[in-house]
Amino acid sequence: MIVKPMIRNNICLNAHPAGCAREVENQIAFVKAQNAKRGRKPGAPVSGGTHPNGPVKAALILGCSTGYGLASRITASFGYGAATVGVSFEKEASEAKSGTPGWYNNLAFDRAARREGIPTHTINADAFSNATRDLVIAKAKEMGLVFDLVVYSLASPVRTDPETGVLYRSVLKPFGKSYDGLTVDTMTGKISTMTAEPATETEAAETIKVMGGEDWALWIDALSSASLLAPGCTTVAYSYIGPTHTHAIYRDGTIGGAKKHLEKTARDMSARMKASVGGSAFVSVNKGLVTRSSAVIPVIPVYLSILFKVMKEKGTHEGCIEQIERLCAERLFAGKSVPVDADGLIRVDDLEMDDEVQAIVSDRMAAVTEATLPSLGDLEGYRHDFLAANGFDVAGIDYDADVPRMDVI
Repeated sequence: MIVKPMIRNNICLNAHPAGCAREVENQIAFVKAQNAKRGRKPGAPVSGGTHPNGPVKAALILGCSTGYGLASRITASFGYGAATVGVSFEKEASEAKSGTPGWYNNLAFDRAARREGIPTHTINADAFSNATRDLVIAKAKEMGLVFDLVVYSLASPVRTDPETGVLYRSVLKPFGKSYDGLTVDTMTGKISTMTAEPATETEAAETIKVMGGEDWALWIDALSSASLLAPGCTTVAYSYIGPTHTHAIYRDGTIGGAKKHLEKTARDMSARMKASVGGSAFVSVNKGLVTRSSAVIPVIPVYLSILFKVMKEKGTHEGCIEQIERLCAERLFAGKSVPVDADGLIRVDDLEMDDEVQAIVSDRMAAVTEATLPSLGDLEGYRHDFLAANGFDVAGIDYDADVPRMDVI
């Protein structure tokens, strides 16, 4: 069969197996190139994935299949030689039907890691459930792993509380009044106005239950009780703040409320981890990038398109893998102390939030129209990232070639 992107309302409904696999290999190649530039020599894994050098010997990646989670797993294994256990909840492919991009990414990662003798195990299950925690604990003990890095990179519209069985739903809404923002059709470039209605108190509370820090704390507590946190263990979750003109829909809205809960959770967990294993918990504020969710948020697609062009003009643009490799090399594992801001947050959004960058972006945002977006922004680059996240528009892939089976990469 010939596989072409199926796109509806800025959401891609399918994925290309070979394209997804190639994108994973591209990220691995980037990390290896950075190893050479930084003089980093990942230790050769031996029994249980341990090796004589490097700050990460074993990592658990919760939400390992796409975006920052996938980049974290690639950096841990191919930048530091770490054994990994990854958890994500993906739709598997069948012979004739597409799986989710993450399902293909996980297959590609496992294949590449095993090829180089790096221990790996991927669990396709609901990371919010206690049963999945039990699976991870059992697999870690079977592999002889004790985690010195735990990455929490889960993003989901729903979460079932593992104790009560109640299903909660997250929403991306402002508070107080409705929010109108420009959005752009990724494929056509057509600009329109999108309205988000204000959230209710119940919606705000449910969003915190889904996207806040409660589940992250459950994971760390479960791993600690099972003696699976190594001395000095670091755990990190990911967040986004962005510029002031996006705050009404993001930082000051329901998702922002959940992220603030995540930040408080990090502070509370850090105190407990320091007392128990000499460890730390951090929230890393990362750069805005194209994701399945960002493509349908008012103002964000237009903002990102303009941001990408400005940062590319300045030579400071980064994707997921560049961000996470820099996070590890220049923040988490750069020395004895991790640099944080006044709120205790790691900031690798520093290049995005540079004053000069934001001033130019603000000027262009004020002038943008459907006619001017192609010149003021990087719509082609935004479109590429959107497609590549699903395995399309990837260099070196023949998209007119027959794909015999959709369940093989």
